[in-house]
Amino acid sequence: MTAVGVVALIVGFGIYFNNPGLNKLHLGNSNGQIITSDGNSENSISNVKLSIDKSQFRKAPEFKGITSYINTNGTKLSDLKGKVVLVDFWTYSCINCIRTLPYLVDWNQKYSDKGLVIVGIHSPEFEFEKNIDNVKKAVERFGIKYPILLDNDHGTWNAYQNSYWPRKYLVDSEGYIRYDHIGEGGYAETENAIKSLLAERSNQQGLEISNLNQTKLIVSSAPSVDFNQIKTPELYFGYQYARAQLGNIQGFNPEKTVNYTIPGSNLEPNVIYLQGSWKNNPDSMELVGPDGKITLVYSAKSINIVAGGKGEVIVKEDGKDNQTNNTFKGNDVDAGGRLTVDGQRLYNIADHTNYGNHQIEMDAKGPGFKIYTFTFG
Repeated sequence: MTAVGVVALIVGFGIYFNNPGLNKLHLGNSNGQIITSDGNSENSISNVKLSIDKSQFRKAPEFKGITSYINTNGTKLSDLKGKVVLVDFWTYSCINCIRTLPYLVDWNQKYSDKGLVIVGIHSPEFEFEKNIDNVKKAVERFGIKYPILLDNDHGTWNAYQNSYWPRKYLVDSEGYIRYDHIGEGGYAETENAIKSLLAERSNQQGLEISNLNQTKLIVSSAPSVDFNQIKTPELYFGYQYARAQLGNIQGFNPEKTVNYTIPGSNLEPNVIYLQGSWKNNPDSMELVGPDGKITLVYSAKSINIVAGGKGEVIVKEDGKDNQTNNTFKGNDVDAGGRLTVDGQRLYNIADHTNYGNHQIEMDAKGPGFKIYTFTFG
């Protein structure tokens, strides 16, 4: 009986591994990624009828606590059953989110008529990001056409047990989370997962979808980032969010206005230094006097600030005026090295050709200027 069992097992394996129909059934790994039975990420679309055990996947939670809608009169996940849904958690001043948006816009253009619905869940980090007018301006600036849901109280964020900006969940046509990606990158992998779930949907619903194999990931406007070469982490100005102390001996003084002085020229890298009279807010520093200075020694290729209020800033890099003839001029800095703050958003203040060590100085003019973070690329 043992010998008969062994022979039957061998014959069974032989039939399986030599039968293309059986051997190409789609499965899901522990992360919900769509894979083929040979363990490789799915790169082609098969017409095989699918039979998938989805007990290993969790159902996507309904969108909860949404306060406002953009590009839609109201969107519920339950209304999207039968579609493949990409749920994207983002916030408009986050540089990591901003760098992913060209890919989302591209996928929406290529696959929205093939069964994909992208839903942006805008879960704010700062108080000003709850303002729908601010978000509307960002949506227009980034060319977003898909629905945006304002998750101001983090109801949907909590329902998905999320902790990251950005984060993408792919939900299949039956409502199961089949793919989960944290942060930037993985764009080709994500697009392959989208195509695989669209093919699965078409097979289940008896639909015909053409040109899935012909689509390619082409996004020319998104900058490439080598995170291994960025040596300076995101730096927060608000005492509530700060992960490190200021370089000034006065330090943080919650809710107080402090006259800061920069202690000499020997500055520690990756540490914020202030000069002038600044109010310590939970999420920002606010210039109270007529003039203020911010200095930072950092290591990256580009540097951004999240700022708001009113004011004008003169930007200098490595002791040089940040003007047109300098290759490091940021996208939001004019020919005279001036940054005009015209809203609560992210501003690119310097952009170098290569990664390296630099010192930036920002001379701010006008009471009311607020700065929230330094971010890097």
